[in-house]
Amino acid sequence: MVRAFHIACLLALLAAFVYSQASEEPATVTFTLDFPGSQPEHYSVQVESGGKGRYESSGKVAPDSEESDTFSCPFTVSSATSQRIFALAAKANYFRKDLDSRHKNLAFTGKKTLAYKDAQRSGESSYNYSPDPAVEEMTSLFQGLSATLEYGHRLDYDHRYQKLALDEELKRLEEETRAGSVVELPAIEAILRQIVDDASVINVTRARAQRILEQAGVR
Repeated sequence: MVRAFHIACLLALLAAFVYSQASEEPATVTFTLDFPGSQPEHYSVQVESGGKGRYESSGKVAPDSEESDTFSCPFTVSSATSQRIFALAAKANYFRKDLDSRHKNLAFTGKKTLAYKDAQRSGESSYNYSPDPAVEEMTSLFQGLSATLEYGHRLDYDHRYQKLALDEELKRLEEETRAGSVVELPAIEAILRQIVDDASVINVTRARAQRILEQAGVR
């Protein structure tokens, strides 16, 4: 009976340990941009230490439109990109300092905010331009990730409502992929794959989507 009691206690302790490990929130880095008049006017990108992320944006459907649109989607980044993000956050002292250059003659390119949170620490700072190399690199990375996900957003819309517009959008994506302006193309693999597999889309467009997948290393 005593032995059974000890086993039960050990099992209870093990269950509590597993629960505590599972319930511990992962570290997160969040990048937010607010830039009225741009497309999108607002977006936020949150990435967890395990690579899972969530993207949200809002803005006009088109430059000459009064109609606004909101977009939200989960995504996953590669382990290399996730490690890079959190290494850069550490270099920037987890954003627990003023990141802005405070130069008054710089053009406004949007209010950017970087935030970090884990079980031990948190930090947040907003800036227009930061001279910190780690922050510059992270800003470029997150803006590239936003560009990729917005391409996925537009391609999904075109695929559903105006398939003839797909080729022009894919052509721009292909050019920006070559230029390195977009990152983590596997994050929009699903919509590219739908286009490739859709027999109602013209062959030249399907072939372009397939090329982009191959450029992203997705076969």
